[in-house]
Amino acid sequence: MAKKDVSSMRGTLEWLKSQGELLEVNNEIDIIYEIAGVQAAMEGGPTLLFNNIKGFPGKRDVGNVFTREKNVCGMFDVKDFKELRKKCWDAMNHPLPPKVVTEAPSQEVVITKDIDVLGTIPITKYHPSDAGRILPSGNWLLTGKYTNGGTHIAFTRTHFRGKDWGAAMPSIGSTTEEISWRHRGEKIPVTLNICNPPAVLMVASTGFVHAVVPLESDKLGFAGALQGAPVNIVKAKTVDAMAVAEAEWVIEGYLNTKEKVWESDEAEKLGQQGIVPYFQEWTGYVGSAWRGYKLEVTAITHRKDRPMFFTPFSRSPEADNMCSPFRAAAFMEMAERTSPGLVVDANTIPGAAAWGGSIIFQVNKSAYRYEGYQRTILAAAIANSFTLKLAAVVDEDVDITSADDILWAIATRCNPGSGVITGAGGKVLSMMPLEKVGSSKDVKVGGYRIEGTIGLDCTLPFLVKQSFNRTHYPVDRVDLKKYFTEKQIADVRATQHGYVKLWAERGG
Repeated sequence: MAKKDVSSMRGTLEWLKSQGELLEVNNEIDIIYEIAGVQAAMEGGPTLLFNNIKGFPGKRDVGNVFTREKNVCGMFDVKDFKELRKKCWDAMNHPLPPKVVTEAPSQEVVITKDIDVLGTIPITKYHPSDAGRILPSGNWLLTGKYTNGGTHIAFTRTHFRGKDWGAAMPSIGSTTEEISWRHRGEKIPVTLNICNPPAVLMVASTGFVHAVVPLESDKLGFAGALQGAPVNIVKAKTVDAMAVAEAEWVIEGYLNTKEKVWESDEAEKLGQQGIVPYFQEWTGYVGSAWRGYKLEVTAITHRKDRPMFFTPFSRSPEADNMCSPFRAAAFMEMAERTSPGLVVDANTIPGAAAWGGSIIFQVNKSAYRYEGYQRTILAAAIANSFTLKLAAVVDEDVDITSADDILWAIATRCNPGSGVITGAGGKVLSMMPLEKVGSSKDVKVGGYRIEGTIGLDCTLPFLVKQSFNRTHYPVDRVDLKKYFTEKQIADVRATQHGYVKLWAERGG
């Protein structure tokens, strides 16, 4: 059995293979639609490694790395996602700084002449509506003066419309956007790191709460603490920036904030932003093309032996597993600062735009003094995350990993007269339909007004809490092996999913 080493994607794949959790595909596969289609159809299964990519000999693609929770937990030596969220929270408060090295696998091959990004890297095209082969998995790394001494790494969509240049659109409200705005008028040196270690990918995919994770935070330090070893970084070859040493690919260049370019040919011809379909987004809708900053490529570096591309989906169970642990941890940190000791756990709702759309707090009002603080936490969450559309707080007897249990709490414990909080209009997010079809008088093209977040207090008032015990049937008092064979029990268990599985496990 391979010794587990998750400080690189290669080491992670070796461990997954030893667990029987890696499927290698040796038949030729196309980067146009086929890889995305196969991955989507096999969601929830083992990690997929495509070894034979049409038109890209010697290059590979990996996907569905985070699709199974048990594998993600195994990577970081935790028993479940609740423990993983707590470990991410601890990593945020006790970061392990990155280590600077002088030689790196990601720089075994260096290309500085005749650069052709799309001709070199097997960037996939996901869907016919996409504007082209959009790069969603480039983790932009910024350090030094641009982060006040911290390290910032994040997914940032980029479309290479030229061989050595692309249109880059930092997410609205993101730290990447903040940096580009603070240094507007400059050419910012940056590296785009592809197929990083899993812990780095988890950090890079997270929509953090800026109030508790400010610009100067050491995000690579979060990843290092989670994986139990520093993230190795190396000086870039052509720009004054750092790169992830264990990445498979690195694109070096400058974010030119002096020049804006259209994200797609069609949008440029039309001359209008936010109209032309562009790329599948985390909200579950197809995003539209805008004018972004120009990324000027100065080099491509990569591993020598069959470098791998990483193909994530913007919204999928895998994406939820990748981005939700640190996001939930950030909200737990915010809640702990607001009311120490009240929050037990936090989680996003599976499938409900986990990157930024939802958060569920689980609280234990163990004393009357806590009554009311649950609403304060809701208000704080709404105020500190403009992408948030649904926030709820439930009691400790509600399973926050189950949408069914959360809906039960909403149906039976949320007072429609006093338990619903709505956020005031604020910063916009153009990819949400509610911001284009809302009721506000000032809704207009190019200046949408957010219609607010829904906050739901689904907790029982402390003074009546003891009067509403949940029903419970004695599944914990019987031994099924006295009545059934192990096969009979296993056959029934195999058919239990979702609400049925949860109900049967706890008896109510």
